[in-house]
Amino acid sequence: MIEIRKVQTSDGHRIDLFLESSESRVIDAKHLMLFPALIDPHVHFRVPGGEHKETWETGAMAAIAGGVTTVFDMPNNTPSCITKERLADKRALVEQQLKRVDIPLRHYFYLGADRNHLKEIPRTEQEIVGLKIYMGSSTGDLLMNDREALEEAFRIAAESDVIVAVHAEDEELIQIRKKEFAGQTDPKYHSFIRSNLAAAKAVELAIHLAEKYGARLYVVHTSTREELDLIRRAKNKGLPVFAEAAPHHLFLDDEAYQEMGTKALVNPPLRSSKDTEALWEAIEDETIDTIGTDHAPHTLAEKMKPFGAAPSGFPSIELYFPLLLDAYHKKKLSLEQIVSLTHTRPQEIFRLPINDDVVLVDLEKVKTIDNEHLKTKAKWSPYAGWTLKGWPRYTIANGKLFDLEKL
Repeated sequence: MIEIRKVQTSDGHRIDLFLESSESRVIDAKHLMLFPALIDPHVHFRVPGGEHKETWETGAMAAIAGGVTTVFDMPNNTPSCITKERLADKRALVEQQLKRVDIPLRHYFYLGADRNHLKEIPRTEQEIVGLKIYMGSSTGDLLMNDREALEEAFRIAAESDVIVAVHAEDEELIQIRKKEFAGQTDPKYHSFIRSNLAAAKAVELAIHLAEKYGARLYVVHTSTREELDLIRRAKNKGLPVFAEAAPHHLFLDDEAYQEMGTKALVNPPLRSSKDTEALWEAIEDETIDTIGTDHAPHTLAEKMKPFGAAPSGFPSIELYFPLLLDAYHKKKLSLEQIVSLTHTRPQEIFRLPINDDVVLVDLEKVKTIDNEHLKTKAKWSPYAGWTLKGWPRYTIANGKLFDLEKL
């Protein structure tokens, strides 16, 4: 049994909490605050095929360090996770790695949509958390920009009651803009090539197909005011359309290219400060449902390559809770909103079983982010050097206690 004494809840009460466990531990928590453990509905732990960037051993350690006990892993692996058989192979690898580090991380997998394997959707509907469609190109080979195939994917997903998660960027517009800006070497042109219009056009199509076929739609890493306006209208019509925001689109903008260069590359790209402002407004009016980190580690050597060769993506799973807690101190959002965005809404949208995982937070702790102390295998962060107030102290996952000062 784990006994947590006199912990403060986010609504201002003090309670004693008892959690079933094979361990016998007592925590004096009078200086700590209790939160439900975080759910990250969008990670890339790179297994199989990208183990030099991340594994489930290092990824799970990073998750626990950030108060996250449940993750949804994306299918753009090598090979891509597009069949029942590949899903089973991936699951076996993941569970083997988690066993090695003895971390009971709760994990779910997306199936990748591939025009030649759409019959795999009903074959796997009981084993997956959703269907991931890449409407625009990104890491991997799962681009789905054929209208007929998109229609079929939405139709089958709706029939199978599988939620559709879309990476919403219009590939045709991206390719047109690539030609327009060919020869440019400044990474800032990444945001010109993958424009707001490319995102909005794809979201508009995804909403249309969701409504046409009766599918549930989850728009990952929403990043522009135009997308938010479309999603807001869909919600007002009563459509089951949900929106995710990524930390980097909330806490960084396109000014980051000046300091970070190619390290600032991410898909969709960093946006203007006006788009960042629109995301915070959308959290306030509940157009944004969840925070998904899009934890997408690459090595620092890969990120430092020239524009055109450097990959897109940030590692961030262990820092997004401290980023949100710091934002609470800056009065950008409430503790209740943090709980909703990181736990309640993802649990509702994806119909997850309830568990008793919790994280205990020292709201007053101030710490500066140091790349050397990160648990991710990538060992770098776009937030390195930032000083944040509010850090997880203990994470309890599936009855196992992790003292984060000793992790």
